[in-house]
Amino acid sequence: MTFRSAVLGAGSWGTAFGKVLCDAGGEVTLAGRRPEIADAINHDHENPDYLPGITLPERLRATTEPERALAGADCVVLALPAQTLRDNLGAWRSALPDQAVLISLIKGVELGTGKRMSEVIQEVADLPDERVAVISGPNLAREIAEGQPSASVVACTDEDTARRLQTACMTAYFRVYTNTDVIGVELGGAVKNVIALCVGIAAGLGFGDNTRAMLMTRGLAEITRLGAALGADQHTFAGLAGLGDLVGTCSSPQSRNRTFGENLGKGMSLPEVIATTKQTAEGVKSSEAVLELARKHSVEMPITEVIAAVMHHGMSIAEAAMLLMSRSPKPERYGV
Repeated sequence: MTFRSAVLGAGSWGTAFGKVLCDAGGEVTLAGRRPEIADAINHDHENPDYLPGITLPERLRATTEPERALAGADCVVLALPAQTLRDNLGAWRSALPDQAVLISLIKGVELGTGKRMSEVIQEVADLPDERVAVISGPNLAREIAEGQPSASVVACTDEDTARRLQTACMTAYFRVYTNTDVIGVELGGAVKNVIALCVGIAAGLGFGDNTRAMLMTRGLAEITRLGAALGADQHTFAGLAGLGDLVGTCSSPQSRNRTFGENLGKGMSLPEVIATTKQTAEGVKSSEAVLELARKHSVEMPITEVIAAVMHHGMSIAEAAMLLMSRSPKPERYGV
């Protein structure tokens, strides 16, 4: 039986993941907002704005009508900006297939509620946790669309569901592992964007590998502390959805969040960077949501704190660097 998927969101990662599902043998309809993108995918087999030069499978179809994509789908893949998920999913709720599993590709935390994306999905769609899954890992969309060897984690509290989804998106170039730790897999993907902003700023300032390695490592410590407080398995953060995603995002010029930070470090103003960023850098808005979550659970996250202050409260980069480097001495491992 052919596995049918609706992918809601025709940006770079939604399009690349639609290609993965097709290459795994599935039938996929991609739903996006812009008619010209849908037409290009259907007729030219390319998404010229987000993945130019990548040939997409002929059987990957696109539409601007989400209801059409959702009809008869076995799984619904959500590839939207984190802060738009609630409203969009609410609008589509009546069209969701009765037994479909909803999969989040979104790496963010909701402002105001501090909810992870799987929690938003469960709340809005009124679904049990065994019908909600997340996929996360080092997911630089263009490399995956090019067929470069890559891997990710599919997480669901129900192991059978995770294995079924693993089969649905495993290809010769995209390897998928299962995990039941939804909290850890989601937090790794969301918080690493905040750390990548900081690493990008350091790179833009001209600092070298020692500084970047320090920030990544201490960033991973922050992610682990928050995860432990929320009930995640600490081992998850040593895997693809933790360390793997962190290294990929902090190291690659393809990373939106790292690039955003790098432009700030090079001297561009925050409004200038926002104006020149074509796709969502999730860490910018999520930094405040992550910090609120950390404070709620009394978790110390100094990198997240200064990034939220730089992005939203006018703190200078020089002051942020001073605050991080003048912190009181501590054991390397604390708060876990």
